[in-house]
Amino acid sequence: MLTISQLAAYAGVTVRAVRHYHRIGLLPEPERDRSGYRSYDAVAVVRLIRIRTLADAGVPLARVQELLDASPEEFADGVQEIDKALRAEIRRLQHTRSRLVRLAAGEHLALPPSVVDYLERLRGLGVEERYIEMERDAWIMIAAQVPHSIDSVIAKKHEELNDPDMVKLYSLLSGALDWPVDDPRIVEVADIMERLMIRALEAGEVGADDGIDDQFVDLLDSTMAESSPHAARLLAILEERGWSGWTRIKRVPADRLNTPR
Repeated sequence: MLTISQLAAYAGVTVRAVRHYHRIGLLPEPERDRSGYRSYDAVAVVRLIRIRTLADAGVPLARVQELLDASPEEFADGVQEIDKALRAEIRRLQHTRSRLVRLAAGEHLALPPSVVDYLERLRGLGVEERYIEMERDAWIMIAAQVPHSIDSVIAKKHEELNDPDMVKLYSLLSGALDWPVDDPRIVEVADIMERLMIRALEAGEVGADDGIDDQFVDLLDSTMAESSPHAARLLAILEERGWSGWTRIKRVPADRLNTPR
């Protein structure tokens, strides 16, 4: 007969582990002998080794009892079920780890990959980092409002970058942060903006439900208007021409739709 220390040594576990298995009912606790000691036999050694083997294989202790007492068929099914759960947990942890890696880059915080890719494309066009940071913050808010459609919105933005006018617009806006307030290039920006808005109207892309409520649109517009004196002047020029709205066109001047472009 064996003492608890000998049992633990033969099974390759600690005495503390043996006592824990007693407490949770995995390993029967023998009665004390006349001297007040508990003694274990070979059956206990075999069961403890089986418990240790299952635990080392990643089987949750809550499932060990079930597998110890299972038939061969039930054991195989139980192992497959545990393996399926472990694979799901691995995928979850890999996804979490992937997100942590992206978060380490800073820009990926609160932004889906599609938006990050779009911002990278802007960098490739030479857009200044100061402007990209402003646009990034706007996309963070938009992505939070329309998480299920943000990828399609960004896909459309990629299409728009195939338009030379859009590329020119980004080029101008990027450097506008250092322009004097009365810089004549603001008028050039307004001209490009107007051409782009007219094309959007002609393509039927204005007025569609974008999933963003009016209050949030007003927030985006006011944030843009307050971003710099140039933004306020640009909006004023468009207002003079009869246009209203930045994030979403609110008023269209009919007399300008046939303006030569």
